[in-house]
Amino acid sequence: MANLDATEIEKTAGVDGSLKANGPEDRTVGKIPYMFMWVGDGVNMGNMTLGASVVVAGVATLNIWQTIAAAVVAILIISGIFALNDRAGYKEGIPYVVQLRMSFGFKGTVISSLMRGVPAIIWYGIQSWIGGTALNEILKIFTDGAFDSVAICFVALQVVQIGLSLYGFTAIKWVESLASIVIMAAMVYVFIILMKDYRGDLYENWVLAEGSWGLPFFGYIMVFLGNYAAIFLNAADYSRELKTGISDTKRGLMYFSPIVMAYGAVLIIGTMVATVTGVTNPPSALAIVIDNPYVTVGVSAFIVMATIATNMVANIIPPTYVITMLTKARYKVAVTVTGLLAMGAFPWLLVQEDNSRGLDMFILIYSAFLGPIVAILLVEYYILRKQKVNLTDLYNTEGTYAGYNPAAMLALFIGAGAAFIKVDLAWIIGFIVAGITYILLSKYAFKGSKFKQGTIYEDKA
Repeated sequence: MANLDATEIEKTAGVDGSLKANGPEDRTVGKIPYMFMWVGDGVNMGNMTLGASVVVAGVATLNIWQTIAAAVVAILIISGIFALNDRAGYKEGIPYVVQLRMSFGFKGTVISSLMRGVPAIIWYGIQSWIGGTALNEILKIFTDGAFDSVAICFVALQVVQIGLSLYGFTAIKWVESLASIVIMAAMVYVFIILMKDYRGDLYENWVLAEGSWGLPFFGYIMVFLGNYAAIFLNAADYSRELKTGISDTKRGLMYFSPIVMAYGAVLIIGTMVATVTGVTNPPSALAIVIDNPYVTVGVSAFIVMATIATNMVANIIPPTYVITMLTKARYKVAVTVTGLLAMGAFPWLLVQEDNSRGLDMFILIYSAFLGPIVAILLVEYYILRKQKVNLTDLYNTEGTYAGYNPAAMLALFIGAGAAFIKVDLAWIIGFIVAGITYILLSKYAFKGSKFKQGTIYEDKA
């Protein structure tokens, strides 16, 4: 990074340099905190709501074996994509919005980065609304019902999260390490309660449910996968903070182990809670399952912690970097704007009791765009460029990546268009179609394109 012109860094790395490539001295996250980060991200009420969405109108769409199988398949794909897509950030120290320039160019990055940033802001709002619901449960108990306003709790929680996020990855590391341990303990407690008091209901309504191994089964794999499609897309934002010297295999296990332990467990518990209560809003459902005001306070407090932990990892950093890139705003300004935008995202519309399918459809729709983007990034890095990156070009607004790459833009929209043919399988369809299309367009189309420089098709430029 030392050979880059300081003026170019200032132009494209944000006025405080938050988008510059991290060197070894800039990386402060070790292996254990990094794994705790993904435990904390996986154990959240948004993920529990996804598990609850398996139950529609009190009837389980998938039985226990189908639910577990769908979760395992989704987590295997998630971990694999994470391990592949994190390498550019880990090796080069670049954030996601800079990684995008290789494929889309400076101007094309604006569109593709917004497709990641907008869902993150909405998820930020969804998680905060669920956390606000839990905080409201606590205050209702403490005031003996005198206070009851989810909206006020939502705003208060958002203000706290904005304050924490001002401290950047340092705050994320410590919040996640603490929250992940406490939250997993709470999940174990809930599981014990369910197995002790509701075993008969679970057996009759979930274990013995007919379910389906057909399209609903594969659709839920896409939903479970699509929930992480936004996160592993910007894997570089996280891996660039991880200390150097860790092999690709070890990093793959550092994703798989915490995700299967946390995300898998929460999906299953979410399904169990919805099965026995018929309620898809986790704080409300847990209040029914745990019929003890003092324990409810404790579990609700854990839900609030889980909300903060998840947002700190998955939903604050990506849009913050996008805002920094688009406006050249300082990190603290951009992270504050991100929090304010999340407050206006109307998240309650996606977690209503009479709209249990709403969250699933939201995930499937944005997955139609994110599947193609991650395919293009992987094709670019591994196939077209053979993992060779010129950092100088990535920060040169007048160089190879100036403007936009028509091959990448076309592949993105062709892949997304194909994904909408069968929205229940949006991610995988968009991923496959966009990946193949990008290879073909890069090889045969747009003769003379400067984006072929440094690729295996350079001689066709």
